Amino acid sequence: MRLELSAEDAAFREEMRTFFTTQVPQSIRDTVAAREELSKEQIVESQRILNAAGLAVPGWPVEWGGQDWTPLQRHIWHEEMQSACVPLPLAFNASMVGPVIAAYGTQEQKETFLPQTANLDIWWSQGFSEPDAGSDLAGLRCAAVRDGDEYVVNGQKTWTTLGQYGDWIFNLVRTNPEAEKKQAGISFLLIDMTTPGVEVRPIELIDGGHEVNEVWFTDVRVPAANLVGAENQGWDIAKFLLGNERVGVAPVGAVKRVLAHAKEWVGEETLRDPLVAARFAAIENELLALELTALRVVAHSADGKPHPASSVLKLKGSELQQEVSDLVVELAGPGSLASGAGDDSGVPGWARVATPAYLNLRKASIYGGSNEIQRQIIARTILGL
Repeated sequence: MRLELSAEDAAFREEMRTFFTTQVPQSIRDTVAAREELSKEQIVESQRILNAAGLAVPGWPVEWGGQDWTPLQRHIWHEEMQSACVPLPLAFNASMVGPVIAAYGTQEQKETFLPQTANLDIWWSQGFSEPDAGSDLAGLRCAAVRDGDEYVVNGQKTWTTLGQYGDWIFNLVRTNPEAEKKQAGISFLLIDMTTPGVEVRPIELIDGGHEVNEVWFTDVRVPAANLVGAENQGWDIAKFLLGNERVGVAPVGAVKRVLAHAKEWVGEETLRDPLVAARFAAIENELLALELTALRVVAHSADGKPHPASSVLKLKGSELQQEVSDLVVELAGPGSLASGAGDDSGVPGWARVATPAYLNLRKASIYGGSNEIQRQIIARTILGL
């Protein structure tokens, strides 16, 4: 594998770096650099700036705002965005439902939803997990019964990230409870969250934040025109979506950035400690291996179908995220206990957010398909065990 960029790719990297560091407001980038929570307004503003420049959804078909980039250029775009502390385009829109609608949607669905999805005029939520159907997603029970030109939806979804901001939700629903295989009776439905019968309830997390929610559906009537793909084809669509999601959860650029900042936070004296230096070196080596694997996975994704090795990215990417957050807590020492302190505290800001960030990232090994499930996929589809 060539490890040095060509002149063209080096110029492309510089173009991305210049745009991200000059066109996205510094206040938004400072929030990301400080590992603080972004507001809805900041996320929307950032994505609209990217979309206006054709940089929000480069992986989509060109006719719907995508770019005819090489896999390496998409990787550079992704890495430079994270390195510049620019919020990534909202994953529910850019890497989940957008590609699904582009691949499986009707022409009317594409024209209705894709422009608004790219520009974040619609904020999408994900309705996949249920209380008894998380890792075993195919066991979901939220039901949609056809009634004329509508479906009537009843059930519950959980762990709906940022669902409090959601305008629409893409839902996996059971449309054939009698199917011989439970995977065969699932459909993919788009639901307006202002429809009567939709209720969003907050879930408070261990770090004190409100990031996830329960969503309840009580006799919610959804036009049948909002079905994506064929009825009972939802499992194939879900696998397509989750494959894309897993490619996006290898946050190489973000982990690099936090590691670089961590060195600045603690200073040279701490970095000369052999144990600290060895810890940094070990993580950086694993990060390099992950980066090379990410390039290989993207290069082997054909016809919009992610390579099975995307599970490796999800597995290793989430482990490295957690390992770096653990390292930052150790570097912060007693200061990591001051998460409730204000800006007038003598404890530096990076140390005060170390523990909340550590706790928040425990979820990384669960969402997008738990790491245990990823190990099963790797064993079955890659290793042939």
